[in-house]
Amino acid sequence: MLSERRVCRLFLLDRKTYRYVAHGRDNTALRLRLKELAAARVRFGYRRLYVLLRREGWNVNHKRVYRIYLEEELTVRTKQRKKIASRTRLILPGAAAPNERWSMDFVSDRLVDGRAFRVLTVVDQFSRFCPILEPDQNLTGRKVAACLDRAAREHGYPKAITVDNGSEFYSRAMDAWAYRHGVQLQFIRPGKPVENGFIESFNGRLRDECLNVDLFFSIPDARHKLEAWRRDYNEVRPHSSLGDASPMKYQTLPFALSSGNTAAGDGRQGNPSGARTTRGLDRLRLLPNATVNRAKGSYEGCAWMIPGACSGSGQEAAQPDLEARFLKSAVE
Repeated sequence: MLSERRVCRLFLLDRKTYRYVAHGRDNTALRLRLKELAAARVRFGYRRLYVLLRREGWNVNHKRVYRIYLEEELTVRTKQRKKIASRTRLILPGAAAPNERWSMDFVSDRLVDGRAFRVLTVVDQFSRFCPILEPDQNLTGRKVAACLDRAAREHGYPKAITVDNGSEFYSRAMDAWAYRHGVQLQFIRPGKPVENGFIESFNGRLRDECLNVDLFFSIPDARHKLEAWRRDYNEVRPHSSLGDASPMKYQTLPFALSSGNTAAGDGRQGNPSGARTTRGLDRLRLLPNATVNRAKGSYEGCAWMIPGACSGSGQEAAQPDLEARFLKSAVE
């Protein structure tokens, strides 16, 4: 077995070079600034972003900027399909309060005579409330905007709507509607429907519980049956992620009403690609102490604590199989 010294001599390698250990730089500040510039300049590539950084006084070269640019997945599509003022390139955040972020999509079905039609589906990411279901054989961008106006008259306008890259959503009519009402259209990455996981899950429930069960004889008949299902979904149907509460009841709970200033976490929505909403046990921190204590008393034998709701030096992880039962006892 050769010694280190002899090996280095054979390869004409200095021992200091052999023993050198690289120390990575802290790029946190540069990474944050690059993401801010990319969010403001949605069509700038890494070279223009590098120029902007140099103008601000950052002592970096283009290779370092390019490496961070790729790590943060800020790559710009070389072929833009439409001019969309509200396009985003960053990870979509989660909703922290009712009516803050909606998700929107289409579902297809057929009438009994074989004619195809589509249903515009919209769901609130925080409370899972469905403000509107609109069937039609031809849903253009103008019709989508009119449907959203009709829903907003009753429920108000959201701050943002997560959509896919369908032509109806990036149309000029929708872009003008979003600008006029101060609503941000947040487009998921092409080929990544899991980034809009809330509406994908809702569409699955809609198809399983309504579209695959009922027969639709005409568009007015479909509209009547879908509205009946929507009301049952909002007012009666229990939702497991809401502690078996209905979306309408969940919106009236104290922690739902007072969570407008509460962060929703840095995960990813539906945990598909990034943003997630606050889990049920995280929301218990916002419940009144009496409600928390009453719910906690039902499970005194459990060896875990509510994060932030009771005293103690450590916080143990909640058992997943008890989350739904515990939240249900807190809200009833």
